[in-house]
Amino acid sequence: MIEIKARLEAERAPGRVEVKGRLQLPFEQRQRSRLKTALVSGEAVALMLPRGEILRGGDLLLASDGRVIEVVAEPEKLLHVQCRTPAELAVAAYHLGNRHVPVQVGDGFLRIAADHVLEALLKGLNASVTPIEAPFEPEAGAYLGAHHHSHSQGGRIHEYGRDEAGDDDHEHGNRHHHEH
Repeated sequence: MIEIKARLEAERAPGRVEVKGRLQLPFEQRQRSRLKTALVSGEAVALMLPRGEILRGGDLLLASDGRVIEVVAEPEKLLHVQCRTPAELAVAAYHLGNRHVPVQVGDGFLRIAADHVLEALLKGLNASVTPIEAPFEPEAGAYLGAHHHSHSQGGRIHEYGRDEAGDDDHEHGNRHHHEH
């Protein structure tokens, strides 16, 4: 089993870094710092990254045997949300944020993990909601210092359940991270 303990901070210029494996994971698993999984090839992997690091599609990792492994964001069942006006889209984003839902923000759209309750909420706000299957790259938490860098999807990771002071002051039935 190969171990992955570090992110490789290298430019993706052609020929600069040779990728020797791919690690395809859904968003939920890309948030975990400790994980036993497998490369796309089937080879066993133990992921042991520093706590708080979030993997993004396109990230490069350094394996214990010296190989460079590329992270691939696995396509997931999502809801693609659009509205008639930017103001309506902002209202939809507000209501999702108030529920601490990880949200991918794009140019004129939002994406969230498929959820029938949130789908009904969004439709009640006159949003157009389309089920899709695509990689999920949610917005980064503004206050938690989550690792972030830009990718073509324009997404970042949202850490949920925390306000500016790090307090969890909302109860919406979602999973929250507590570090008191």
